[in-house]
Amino acid sequence: MGGLFVTGTGTGVGKTVLAAAVCAALVRRRVGVAAFKPVVTGTAEPGAGWPPDHELLAAVTGGRPEDVCPLRFGPAVSPHLAAELAGEAIDPTSALRAARAAGGRAQTLVCEGVGGLLVPLTAGYCVRDLARELGFPVVIAAAPGLGTINHTLLTLEAARAGGLDVRAVVLTPWPEAPGVVERSNLQTISALGEVPVTTLARVADPGFEALAAAGGTLPVDAWLAD
Repeated sequence: MGGLFVTGTGTGVGKTVLAAAVCAALVRRRVGVAAFKPVVTGTAEPGAGWPPDHELLAAVTGGRPEDVCPLRFGPAVSPHLAAELAGEAIDPTSALRAARAAGGRAQTLVCEGVGGLLVPLTAGYCVRDLARELGFPVVIAAAPGLGTINHTLLTLEAARAGGLDVRAVVLTPWPEAPGVVERSNLQTISALGEVPVTTLARVADPGFEALAAAGGTLPVDAWLAD
């Protein structure tokens, strides 16, 4: 089973849109793909026209939301706190088993993390640990504007310190007319981070066609290459 792990510099930087776009592009090419996300929080919060992460990923890949994400919590808080508030505990072994089960039904598994790499799923086990155990190459979603250089370089350091193979940074949503700040951020992250940097424009809606068109602009084959 091949795969890709999509992480981000934090919450709200476009991880789910990036993961869904990758999935849609592969589906359009008739590549068997499944999606997985270990935990979704914030299901009680309004989605501004977009479905919850696991429902979007399931719709794009033709899977079931409960298979995409086995653990779902209402409050928009860190996974370890959401589980604590619900009187539950997140078991890393079960999360890894669920990820492999999801991927076992497809040629490629696209796994989306939760928040950033150092977000704890439970005490002593963070998103980076799950990514390392899965062993997939990693792409990092990052905002294109002010502040992204520091956030992205710190994420790159955390990924590499954890032994992860970072294939690219994706700046999203990339504006139609990028200014001097956005262009400089792209060049600076690429140079200082020694990493390929690509862009993903704003996706207008959560429909398959819009996501597949966006994903078609990304070098997915290079990310998935052995």
